[in-house]
Amino acid sequence: MAASFRIAMAVTCALVLASACQGLEVGYYKKTCPRVEAIVRDEVKKFVYKNAGIGAGLIRLIFHDCFVQGCDGSVLLDPTPANPQPEKLSPPNMPSLRGFEVIDAAKDAVEKACPGKVSCADLVAFAARDAAYFLSRFKVKINVPAGRLDGRVSNASEALDNLPPPFFNITQLIDSFAAKGLDAEDMVVLSGAHTVGRSHCSSFVRDRLAVPSDINSWFANILRRKCPANPTPANDRTVNQDIFTPNAFDNQYYKNVLAHKVLFTSDAALITTPATAKMVRDNAYIPGWWEAKFVKAFVKMAAIEVKTGHQGEIRKNCRVVN
Repeated sequence: MAASFRIAMAVTCALVLASACQGLEVGYYKKTCPRVEAIVRDEVKKFVYKNAGIGAGLIRLIFHDCFVQGCDGSVLLDPTPANPQPEKLSPPNMPSLRGFEVIDAAKDAVEKACPGKVSCADLVAFAARDAAYFLSRFKVKINVPAGRLDGRVSNASEALDNLPPPFFNITQLIDSFAAKGLDAEDMVVLSGAHTVGRSHCSSFVRDRLAVPSDINSWFANILRRKCPANPTPANDRTVNQDIFTPNAFDNQYYKNVLAHKVLFTSDAALITTPATAKMVRDNAYIPGWWEAKFVKAFVKMAAIEVKTGHQGEIRKNCRVVN
C-alpha cells in the first residue's frame, strides 16, 4: 500500500507544476500577510521607474539565486567572519549582480506590515516577477507560487560550479539547465532575459572580439569602440546586452541572435542546433509566443530545490541568517 501511494504521488508530481509538489502555492500569504505582493510591487516600481537597469538586475538575481542552493535567498547573504566568501562575492556575481537594495526596501516594508511572516526567497521571486511586468510594459504577467524558506548556506565556489558562464556551447548549456530540472526549451526561453541589462566587456571580448567568431561585423565594431581590447577590473566598461531596445523586456533578443548581434558565445549557441534554432525563430517572430513561454519557464525555475519545513527559516534581515 505504501509503495503504491509513493508511486501515485510521483506520477502526480510529474503531471503538475514542480512548485505545487514542493509546497508552493499562489496566494500563499493571503492569510498571514495579505498585502505582501502589493507592497513588493510598489517598492519595485519605485526603483525600476528611476532606473530600468535595476529591473534587469532583479530578473537576473532570481536566476543566480535559484541555480545555487535552490531558490532560497542564499545569494543575498553578506560576508561574515564565519563565512567570508558567500555567493554574492563570487566572480559571476561580483560586481555585476544588482538589486539587493530593492530586496532590502521590500523586506523593511513587509516586516512593518507583518513581521516574521515572509521569506527573503519569496521576496526575490516577487521582485523579479514585478520587474518583468514593468519592463515588458505589463505584457508579462506571472502568478508566482510562494512558500519558499531562506537557506543558511552560501558559498562562492558553488556559484562558480553551478552558474553557466557566457562562453558555454549549446551542449554545455543544455546540460547545465538539465541539472536543475529545466529542459532545452526552458533554457532558450530564459535566455531571453538577456533582452535587458548590461554586461561587462570582460564577459565577451576575449572569445567574441579578440578571436574569429560569428558576430556581425557592424555590431563587433560598435563593441570595439566601447570596450578595451584587454579588459581589466580597472577599465572593465559595460554595454547594453540588447542594442536596439535595451530597457524593454521583449523578444528583440531572439531577432538579435538570428542576426548575430549578441554579446555572448552562449547567446550565439542557441542557433547551432536545428531544434534550438527553431525555438529562437518562434520566439522572434510569433507575437506573444515568448512572453507566454517565459511565464511558464519562470515559474518552473523559481521552484528549483526550494527549502521548506526544517530546511530553512524566515530571515529577519535578508543579508544575515537568524
